[in-house]
Amino acid sequence: MSGAPIIFEANPSYGNLFGRVEYNSASGSLFTNYRMIRPGALHKANGGYLILDADRLLSQPAVWDALKLALKAGEVVIDTLSEHAVTNSTIITPKAIPLNVKVVLLGSRDLYYLVQDFDDEFNELFRVLADFENYLPFSSQTVSDMTLQIQLQMREMHFEQLSECGLKQLLLFSFRQAEHQRKLSARFADVLELVREACYFARQQQATELTAVHVKQALAGKQYRTGRISEGFLEDIQEGQILIDTDGLAVGKINGLTVLEIGDTAFGTPARISATVFAGSSGVVDIEREVELGKAIHSKGVLLLTGYLGAKYAREFPLTLSANIAMEQSYGHIDGDSASLAEVCALVSAITDIPIKQSLAVTGSINQHGQVQAIGGVNEKIEGYFRLCQSRGLTGEQGVVIPASNQLNLVLQDDVVAAVAAGQFHIYIVRNVDEALELLLGESAGERNSRGQYPKKSINEFVAG
Repeated sequence: MSGAPIIFEANPSYGNLFGRVEYNSASGSLFTNYRMIRPGALHKANGGYLILDADRLLSQPAVWDALKLALKAGEVVIDTLSEHAVTNSTIITPKAIPLNVKVVLLGSRDLYYLVQDFDDEFNELFRVLADFENYLPFSSQTVSDMTLQIQLQMREMHFEQLSECGLKQLLLFSFRQAEHQRKLSARFADVLELVREACYFARQQQATELTAVHVKQALAGKQYRTGRISEGFLEDIQEGQILIDTDGLAVGKINGLTVLEIGDTAFGTPARISATVFAGSSGVVDIEREVELGKAIHSKGVLLLTGYLGAKYAREFPLTLSANIAMEQSYGHIDGDSASLAEVCALVSAITDIPIKQSLAVTGSINQHGQVQAIGGVNEKIEGYFRLCQSRGLTGEQGVVIPASNQLNLVLQDDVVAAVAAGQFHIYIVRNVDEALELLLGESAGERNSRGQYPKKSINEFVAG
């Protein structure tokens, strides 16, 4: 071999990094000699590169400080007199060895900034940051490289042929992982894991090539193994234990879309959001925040909602309103502002006494100007509501309302796409609150004229009046 050594130390303990002296026992005493000195990873990588897992390194007692000292001093010492050594009758203290090594730490973005904040010497010793992107551009070169890696993985599983539809399904999985129609996920290990599982199904069927059918079987198998919680939510809704309507009209009630993440599994489930109004001037009260179940971002969304109402309807007079907003049958902590669009629509319905279509579910955050902003987990949210509607029977009236800026994130499962194409299920996009109100309430929102007034019998005129 030629060139500088490149060493990866999977377990950066003190002895594995700095070396150690081994001992033999004779007549109850320990003894050693120079032939029992064992090198550490720093010795092996001297003159080259040492790669370490930052999480494991920082979890080892005193190793971090010792590594910094070795790098600053430019020498590595096998310590036989410290707590890391064994007290014995024979002591060998090897001389310090000049150290010339480049240390590469692998870790998360959060860990990097955490260490940077707490250790002043970190920037001095580790000057170069290589921040890897979470996504890969969708290009012919990227697809070619991914195909090569997939085929290498298949050969390890004793499979040779990959069909075009199989590759397309694997790429679709990567698009879904990235939640983007023009970007692939950089978590390529997930794709390779899916390839291994798909090869298992192909081998069971004695197939000669890997196809989309096998990939879908692997995905269905994972859903079967990890989908018990989402199925439990659906059963509770079907049994009436969780109240969700998918047809009819109701005042001050709306179906919001939520996403739950448990381990590496994420799934969407609808949740009813309700609003009530009454005489008074206490403003909009977020019940989740009052009982300390709403976290900071959720509370921010409700405060932005209040700012929107004031700017929209109360420019020339004080906003005198008493209203309560709650996410019903929610008994855990809630975070995120993706319910703020649904909350403002429920509140407008309660104020105007105009009912909301319960066949539609809503997700999206708003700013103080009423613009609808993108949210995360849009695919899981849509599919969660679709599963409920599908189990009750698709009527052609059901659908979801999402922010227009989330169109690029849509990578939906085949049955959802087929239902939308057949007109059995709908996906509506909105750019502002007024567009959402027109869809949900079935009335014209109305625009303010030059005199600051809204058209008669419009939604906004009812609210302002």
